[in-house]
Amino acid sequence: YLSGIAVLIALGLLSRRVKFVPAACGDALWAMMVYCCFRIVLIRKPMIISAVAALITSFAIEFSQMLTPDWLVKIRSTFLGHMLLGKGFLWSDLLAYAIGIAVIYGLTALIRKGVSEK
Repeated sequence: YLSGIAVLIALGLLSRRVKFVPAACGDALWAMMVYCCFRIVLIRKPMIISAVAALITSFAIEFSQMLTPDWLVKIRSTFLGHMLLGKGFLWSDLLAYAIGIAVIYGLTALIRKGVSEK
């Protein structure tokens, strides 16, 4: 999962630099990275727990973008703050998060199934 996080971060940063890649792809990749983080912490728990935790976390951060206290706006104005907390609420981001988590969940299930069959 750690190497998956590194790959997802690289792809997410790259997606913001390539003009023809929709912004939603970066949002989906971000949610996939959150899922991988939860898998590291919850490795002995069912994968669905990590998926739900990643979805709740992603949604909570997106909804937090409606909050605009000065200290939070300052954090979001930094590169790291923007990458972790985003800027500006978009309903479409919620769909991107859900799709990203569904994709990484499916990939993880396929990989686990392939490993257990060997």
